[in-house]
Amino acid sequence: MTRRQRALLVQVSLYVILVVAAVALVLVADWPTIRENFWNKDGVSWADGNWGDLITIGLVNTVKYTAIAFAGGLALGLLLALMRLSPVAPYRWLATAYIEFFRGLPALVVMIFMSTGLPIAFGWSPPGGTIGAGLIGLIMVAGAYMAETLRAGIQAVPKGQSEAARSLGMRPGATTVKVVLPQAFRIVIPPLTNEFVLLIKDTALLFLLGAAADQRELTSVARDFLSSGPSTGTATSLIQAALLYLIITLPLTQLVAWLERRQRKAVR
Repeated sequence: MTRRQRALLVQVSLYVILVVAAVALVLVADWPTIRENFWNKDGVSWADGNWGDLITIGLVNTVKYTAIAFAGGLALGLLLALMRLSPVAPYRWLATAYIEFFRGLPALVVMIFMSTGLPIAFGWSPPGGTIGAGLIGLIMVAGAYMAETLRAGIQAVPKGQSEAARSLGMRPGATTVKVVLPQAFRIVIPPLTNEFVLLIKDTALLFLLGAAADQRELTSVARDFLSSGPSTGTATSLIQAALLYLIITLPLTQLVAWLERRQRKAVR
């Protein structure tokens, strides 16, 4: 048997195994029980099921919290990136210490510290209550990651661009704002979009901090439907929440892939 025939035989065998496994799953699975527990008809009803709260409260708040965390993280990340590239050593040290510290911590630890640790220690009342404190924690962690992304983008801009701007009489600050940063942001759009996707998923951590009924994000709403509502005692609401997450994240991940392909073509 030739090498090509052996490779063909392996491929056919793999397809046969896959088909047999799929047929066995279809025949063995208890589909009525699966449908009842994971896609309960009362829970998925558009009239009085779970969709209303999942979309109008959970999905809306998830998008809102993600936008706040991303905007705050981007502003903080830009500040840290500029400090990291500063010619003044203490600024570089401070930025490096911050970035390394918060990149080394789980986001949940920072969020609990901001929502519980600081209020207990100093009697501080965070703006927006527990959710506001959790968002500040998310911003602090996201800022550390975005700082490194932005620093890499700034350093990727050819130095000739800055030198050309200065030869035309532009001051260093104006050169950074009008020449370097626009090009740097264009370079880091794909990784920043990826960071946005990660933040969408990280907002699910807010449910561990607790929230008022109208402040709940998607995971909190889905969890509440596990013990109350039309699909009580089933995982239907979790499946619905997962679908809503995917509706947001899948187009964004495809956008990241398209932007990366476009950048690779531009470099060639």
